Amino acid sequence: MSGASAHWVASLGNALTGSVRVPGDKSVSHRAVMLGAIAEGTTRIRGFLEGEDTRATARVLCRLGVRIDAPGDGERLVQGVGLNGLRGTEAALDCGNAGTGMRLLAGLLAAQSFDSTLIGDESLSKRPMRRVIDPLAAMGARIESEPGGLPPLRIFGGARLRGVETATPVASAQVKSALLLAGLYAEGETVVREPHPTRDYTERMLAAFGYPIEFTPGVARLRGGHRLTAIDIDVPADLSSAAFFIVAATLVPGSVLRIEAVGMNPRRTGLLEALRAMGADIREENRHEQGGEPVADLVVRHAPLHGIDVPVDIVPDMIDEFPALFVAAACAKGRTIVRGAAELRVKESDRIATMATGLRALGIGVEETPDGAVIEGGRLGGGVVESHGDHRIAMSFAVAAQLTDGNVRINDVANVATSFPGFVALAREAGMNLAD
Repeated sequence: MSGASAHWVASLGNALTGSVRVPGDKSVSHRAVMLGAIAEGTTRIRGFLEGEDTRATARVLCRLGVRIDAPGDGERLVQGVGLNGLRGTEAALDCGNAGTGMRLLAGLLAAQSFDSTLIGDESLSKRPMRRVIDPLAAMGARIESEPGGLPPLRIFGGARLRGVETATPVASAQVKSALLLAGLYAEGETVVREPHPTRDYTERMLAAFGYPIEFTPGVARLRGGHRLTAIDIDVPADLSSAAFFIVAATLVPGSVLRIEAVGMNPRRTGLLEALRAMGADIREENRHEQGGEPVADLVVRHAPLHGIDVPVDIVPDMIDEFPALFVAAACAKGRTIVRGAAELRVKESDRIATMATGLRALGIGVEETPDGAVIEGGRLGGGVVESHGDHRIAMSFAVAAQLTDGNVRINDVANVATSFPGFVALAREAGMNLAD
């Protein structure tokens, strides 16, 4: 499968049974390799996501003078250079499709002594960066972008950063993380306050690396100038990747599926809360901690769903899982209403518009709103849907196709490799009917 013309054909599937292990968490993988790079000593990472996004971040760090070895699949050995050991390069630093990589690297590079330029692929070059540029500028960073705050980002070295207290206008773990990374180098205290608590991966991992940081839901604070000490990190399975199997096993009659060692960060479990409110049967077993993150096996059984008004307060805790939730809503009895999800308009695609158009093509009634949608559950038919290069859209429609009366052709699926290499093989193994 290669090129933008790549497509899948999916149709009515079998019950999903057995056990599956989805790839490592993308957010944790990005942060592990990044913090390992500026730590002192060698950080060993197991469960690293072998996706294009995380590999792009690792390549950028290598360009900056960090040695990163891959002794095996899903393993990385990061030879840390310390907080002030990164080296500049005149070559542009290519983040590929990784919005997380670009935003976090902007914070890390804003305090360096050298100039940097961050670029991305066509999709990333259309994604807004003003939300991270402006608060970094308030700390003293000098960053130029294209009109509208779009990449490439030109980051000027030698800026003297100062810690500030920032109230972010949007709830974004990426923005928070960029400010905390810049804060490692800033004079004084950096405090980030959020309108709604977001994922605390960066805070947990900084603490695991021994960096003094205080954080409670919605607030994080640290002072610059301390050191990070290398550690071993086991990356939990990615809940965003597990979401497709959770929804598929919930919807397909006869399914009983175990999804192993899934990261259960409390700021990531909004999808589980929403699906349970719709009637899903999802049980957590073998709970434990892995690399500072809570982890559990999820056992999912088929259950009939009913529509709900999705609570606005859990929306930030499931923003990446909404395409999968839209599919669950399409197969539920009654109406599902989503509000407060305007962030979906500026992901890899406009996910509200793209999901609405695709579900309509399969016979489902969807009314778009500026910050969400109203979805009328019904019977799915065959058809052709466009993913617009958005990996989560493509995988969501692969799940939807398991409930259809006819074939579903899903176009432009090459970017699935950015987050879930091997998705097709694992889906087939679990019982889904999917051809590439």
